Amino acid sequence: MAKGELSTLYETQGQSFWLDNLSRELLREGKMAEYIRDYGVRGVTSNPTIFQKAIAGSPYYRDDIQRLKQQYDDIEVVYEHLVLEDIREACDLLRPIYDESQGEDGWVSWEESPGIAHNATASIAAAERLKAMADRPNLLIKVPCTPEGLEAFEQLISRGISVNLTLMFSLRHVKDAFAAYIRGLKALKASGGAISRVRAVASLFLSRVDSLVDKKLTEIGTDEALALRGRAAVSMARQAYKAYEETFKGDQFEELRQLGARSQYLLWASTGTKNPDYSDILYVQELIAPETINTLPNATLEAFANHGKIHSSLKPGMEEADKVWAALERLGIDMDGAIAEQLQNEGVDSFQKSFDELLAEIQSA
Repeated sequence: MAKGELSTLYETQGQSFWLDNLSRELLREGKMAEYIRDYGVRGVTSNPTIFQKAIAGSPYYRDDIQRLKQQYDDIEVVYEHLVLEDIREACDLLRPIYDESQGEDGWVSWEESPGIAHNATASIAAAERLKAMADRPNLLIKVPCTPEGLEAFEQLISRGISVNLTLMFSLRHVKDAFAAYIRGLKALKASGGAISRVRAVASLFLSRVDSLVDKKLTEIGTDEALALRGRAAVSMARQAYKAYEETFKGDQFEELRQLGARSQYLLWASTGTKNPDYSDILYVQELIAPETINTLPNATLEAFANHGKIHSSLKPGMEEADKVWAALERLGIDMDGAIAEQLQNEGVDSFQKSFDELLAEIQSA
């Protein structure tokens, strides 16, 4: 497939590709513009790990680090102002897509500090501060789907702040997110807010799910268990899409939809395949469906451009997903409980480690 053909994905299938990467190098050397122009990229996501990799050793940030350290004593404030330039530049680059799509795409995600993942009050305050700093209409604030993050998410929606709810690892996380979003929209409507202007996506992580579940299945060791390896994450995504359609295509959302409210799209995250025995585009090729977003690291995006196929793939596999889901439950794999909790905790810890390393590098620069 020629890379230019990727632009037909949105037109023919209703799915958007967002790039799971952001750096000054991508912006200044024209690679981000190329991804938008030639690969059909319609949005950008970032997180502490992405910025840690972007800033470490890069010549593009050195002068700004020195300047900002002279202005601010708090190293986290230095970090926020450092990446603010990247966030704004990416927002401006994607603004034509945001305007053309009337706010469906063209978004850039900026993640809060992982240190406040379990503090709803601090998460709300941070979201309001980052939104004001960026001063761009196409900014999504990334908030983790912890219990406290869900509380913050609902409050932010009620205040008209657009959110990427992240670090979701289960069907329960998805259903809780949808419910919180609808409650937030109703509160926004009750206060006289413009519910048509708020946007939310639900980032469901995939490859990490298979990595953990595969270990559990290998430990069980039966033929049935071994045959399920590499199938849990895609099956979970299909179950989540079923929940999406039940929630946002049904009666419970009808009144809000008539008032201009947007559905909370599912966003497939952690789509870089970790197991070399699996297809390098597993979490892309199997999950093409309308009103979904797939956020891809550079290598996965380029791999799909090289040997992917654009066709509807999620819905045809729904019956098989039901069978896999039932089999996992029968084997005692607690997808909504132990698996989700472990992965979310590990996700927060991983981002915190990257964030701490990043602040230390800025401090010592």
